[in-house]
Amino acid sequence: MFLFYRMKTYFTRLLNYDKYANETILNAIIKANMPEKPVELMAHLLVAQQIWLSRCKGLPAVGGALWPDWKADTFSDIIAKNSNEWLNYIDSLQENDFEKSIPYKNSKGESFENKLPDVLAHLINHGTHHRAQIGQQLKFAGADSLPNTDYIAYIRQLNS
Repeated sequence: MFLFYRMKTYFTRLLNYDKYANETILNAIIKANMPEKPVELMAHLLVAQQIWLSRCKGLPAVGGALWPDWKADTFSDIIAKNSNEWLNYIDSLQENDFEKSIPYKNSKGESFENKLPDVLAHLINHGTHHRAQIGQQLKFAGADSLPNTDYIAYIRQLNS
C-alpha cells in the first residue's frame, strides 16, 4: 500500500511539472511570435498526451494526425485540459493498476504492451524531449534566451 501511494504521489508530481514546463515553453513560443516549427512540435507533444491517455484508459484510438495543424492560441486550454484529465486518471487508480499492462498499437499499427509506470515515464520523457527541440528551434528563430524548464528547477521553485 505504501508503494502505491508513493507512485501516485510521484507521478502526480511529474504531471504537475509537465504542465508547468509546457506552460513555460508556450510562453516562450508566444514571446517569439509563434514560429512554425516550435508550434508544430508543441502540437505533437499535446496530441501525444491525449493519445497515451486514451491508451491507458483502454479507449479506442484517438483519431486524427500525430502532427496536427493546431494553432498556438489553442495550446493554453489544451495544456490545462490534458493536465486535468491526466491528474484525474492518476487519482482514480487503484493499487493494482500500477501492475497492469497497457495494450496499444503505435502509429504504424504495430501492437505493443507496456506496464503503466513505463508508459507514464515515457509520457513525461516524451514531453521533455520535444520541449528541448522547441527550445532549439526557438533559438534558431532568434530567441535571445530560453526559460529553464528543468525538473529540478521546478522542484526548487516548489520548495522556495
